[in-house]
Amino acid sequence: MVMKPEPLMAAIRALRFEAPEATVIHLSPKGRVFGQNVARQFATLGHLAFICGRYEGVDARVEKEVDVDLCLGDYILTGGELGAMVVMDAVTRLLPGALGKEASVNAESFSDALLEHDHYTRPVEFEGDRVPEVLQSGHHREIEAWRMEYSLIHTLLKRPDLLAQRRLTKTEAGYLIRWYRHLQKLLEKAGIAIK
Repeated sequence: MVMKPEPLMAAIRALRFEAPEATVIHLSPKGRVFGQNVARQFATLGHLAFICGRYEGVDARVEKEVDVDLCLGDYILTGGELGAMVVMDAVTRLLPGALGKEASVNAESFSDALLEHDHYTRPVEFEGDRVPEVLQSGHHREIEAWRMEYSLIHTLLKRPDLLAQRRLTKTEAGYLIRWYRHLQKLLEKAGIAIK
């Protein structure tokens, strides 16, 4: 099943007449991969319009009229509607006033090519697991250092591909070196040889 060009082209032309500044986005596996950097770029645009194909997509003549082909990842959905909702949510939360606190969007996963550090709530101890002492200390500089260190560690362990996009400061490299040395000691203690 391929979507016919006539209704889609009529919709695009009507949109371009009513809102010429609109960006027409086609959800397609052939497109640029969507990520936080693309969401930030889209948040600066005035209007976004999504073309969501079904099954085999849209007629190739329609694809020539779009501004951006966009792919959510290396998998296929039945249609582009869910992908459009994901993009809309990621972009909307970046708009001024959407989250209430403007700084919220600058300190979360994928900001600066890092995953976020751990988060904790009350109680201080739950089933024998305690909130780290530094987070209870009230020392803001130490808390920020702890957050950076654990963001780096989480990223290294779970998404090392993100670190390749980041130029580490000397302090950040120092955190990773310290953790590497700590890991070496643990492996040696366990009798695991490192080549």
